[in-house]
Amino acid sequence: MAHQRHPSFPPTWPRFPPAILAVLAVSLALFYTASLLLPHSPSSNSTNHRRPPPPPCGGAATDLAAGRWARDPLRPARSLYDGTCSFHRNAWNCLRNGREGIESINSWAWYPDRCGGEAIPRIDPEAFLSFMRGRRIGFVGDSLNENFLVAFLCALRSADGGARKWKRKGAWRGGYFPKFDVTVAYHRAVLLAKYTWQPAEHSTNQDKKGVKGIYRVDVDAPAADWVNITKFYDVLMFNTGHWGGEPIDPPLGIFDGLKVVLQSMISYIEKEVPKKTIKFWRTQSPRHFHGGDWDRNGSCLFSEPLRKNELDSWFDPRNKGVNKEAREVNSLVQQAVFGTDIKLLNLTHLSEFRADAHPAVWLGKKDAVAIWGQDCMHWCLPGLPDIWVDVLAAQILYNMEAG
Repeated sequence: MAHQRHPSFPPTWPRFPPAILAVLAVSLALFYTASLLLPHSPSSNSTNHRRPPPPPCGGAATDLAAGRWARDPLRPARSLYDGTCSFHRNAWNCLRNGREGIESINSWAWYPDRCGGEAIPRIDPEAFLSFMRGRRIGFVGDSLNENFLVAFLCALRSADGGARKWKRKGAWRGGYFPKFDVTVAYHRAVLLAKYTWQPAEHSTNQDKKGVKGIYRVDVDAPAADWVNITKFYDVLMFNTGHWGGEPIDPPLGIFDGLKVVLQSMISYIEKEVPKKTIKFWRTQSPRHFHGGDWDRNGSCLFSEPLRKNELDSWFDPRNKGVNKEAREVNSLVQQAVFGTDIKLLNLTHLSEFRADAHPAVWLGKKDAVAIWGQDCMHWCLPGLPDIWVDVLAAQILYNMEAG
């Protein structure tokens, strides 16, 4: 039986009165307008891939690698402390020790290329301590980190007259700022690794004439000075590398030994220091011994910074000068921290210029130069480490705000 095909007709739409159609049109228009004005829920892509804000001047690695020194005549008048700071160390207190040219030393500012002609801004101690309220900052390493710490403590003290000395948890020195409940301290660990003195008769190097003894380094064991503070601080600043003297025992070349220590200590830091802790590693502070090393009448009686075209003649390892160790050590440090969450604070380049900024012969003690020679390794305070403080403060705040 054949199926009948029914004729097709257009579908019949319901008919609405004109008044209802007008109301519907207005409602749709209002709904569309509101959808444009109301905030939209961000997509997962926009929330998870939001770019952090650019770092402030002094907060980017390029700010330390590319820039210039220029005089800022008003900078000495804006110094945050003087020779009366209670945290001072005598040999670095160049104001009290009458260091010639101290005003000139402090009249130079670092102008990063990225900052549009502006110098790295001075730390605002009040604002910094307010932001860091209830937190702790620790320095671990050699006397150059102590030099750094003293500048930091003296700068912060300007915001808290009740600041007092703090030596707990094995700290060599430190400060507590009760107005803000902030602690900043230094743990002396020259090699980071554990080391002990052994008389020559117990050493494998006893055949060397004139050697009274040797330091035995346990390259895979942290020094007791900091082994128990890995979870105490919110920010940690490490350094090492100013090694010298005879090779370590068991026999191993200085840089071979340093490489092993760096690998072991960084592995320990990665394992024991919480991920939330901000970790920095400061690169080498350059020395400026001219005419010989510290024990060979080396001198640093300069009145102005070095010029850029002079730096390689002083510091390039290929020139085999007495100041070449900074770049050699930095190469090992950069390899060791690569791939970790330790942030490299590369203060070496901008510091290489400052041959004029050491205590030199103004050491605060009459016979110090005759015994130790000129100090062309540490820095006058106030002085260059105040620039380091400005940089560190900018990087701490930026990293904490960026999460």
